[in-house]
Amino acid sequence: MSWHELFFDFVTLWVTVDPIGTVPLFLAVTKDMSAADRRRAAIRATFVAFGVLAGFLYLGQRLLEIMKIDLLAFQIAGGIILFLFSLTMVFDRGGAHDAKSDPGHDVAVFPLAMPSIASPGALLSVVVLTNNNTHNLGQQTATCAVMALVLAATLALMLLGNYMIRIIGRSGANILSRVIGMILAAVAVQMVYSALHGDFGPG
Repeated sequence: MSWHELFFDFVTLWVTVDPIGTVPLFLAVTKDMSAADRRRAAIRATFVAFGVLAGFLYLGQRLLEIMKIDLLAFQIAGGIILFLFSLTMVFDRGGAHDAKSDPGHDVAVFPLAMPSIASPGALLSVVVLTNNNTHNLGQQTATCAVMALVLAATLALMLLGNYMIRIIGRSGANILSRVIGMILAAVAVQMVYSALHGDFGPG
């Protein structure tokens, strides 16, 4: 693969994974955790997202073909799931995202790893960028390496978020949670709208 192709892959994955946009959500859903727990959640979310995206990169297209599922169906499903989650953030009464009150809910897996980092748009992108009909295994692995670089940047930004939450405090985090919930609701609606018009990603 040429540097131009790798750069195109990087930009596409950066836009669909959206490392910067993940930080506010990370702060919102981990606002009641200790700094150490937030750090562990960030690392776990990144590894889970990498596993999901890598699996989809190598096997997703074949699986969808076997199941006869359209790629855009994933975008619609992801948009619906994201919208439902955004409602819990908007109407949160203080305990919805408290890890201690709900030990069975791992925010690192949902919503951080999916559908935030490994977003419907990112899942679709890795399939399109590594089309089995036009890319060999080596080219797919090069794209996977680029994806790992984007996820490393995402992790670094989330870890820096620990310093932000110290500044804004719990009250600021509660306000941020509701604002981000409204934004996520709009993003979710845009995902479904774009899918219905045959477009990939939220834009």
